[in-house]
Amino acid sequence: MDDAETFFIGQIARIQRTIISEDVEKWKFLTWDFNVVYQSETWFELPHVPGIVCEGLIAEAMGKELTCHPAVILKKELVFLNPVHIGDMLTVEIETIDVNQEMDWVTEKVTCINQSGFEVVRGQVVLKILAKKMEE
Repeated sequence: MDDAETFFIGQIARIQRTIISEDVEKWKFLTWDFNVVYQSETWFELPHVPGIVCEGLIAEAMGKELTCHPAVILKKELVFLNPVHIGDMLTVEIETIDVNQEMDWVTEKVTCINQSGFEVVRGQVVLKILAKKMEE
């Protein structure tokens, strides 16, 4: 059985998380991204959450779907449509839209919606499903 064979078009994984200030603090120190946009209310109604925090939730949703399938990201295209703020509850949905069994590639549609129903991130991710190593 090919590694991508267990995936099917229309397969969905979904997670829901509320962004808290500790999430933003951890990411700022991990990435060294201390942009003032994340601390000021000058440009947005509330301090802005870094896009990488949303990307982390997307990775979590992919991990949920890929529980038994080691994979690496080959391509990622994300558009950040609306700002995310501390306290926002985000729903991330990953939907399989293409399976290339010959290459063991899986293409996922990404949608991230906030508690008000606004789409905050939209995109697509192509994954390479890796062969499982046999126990020696």
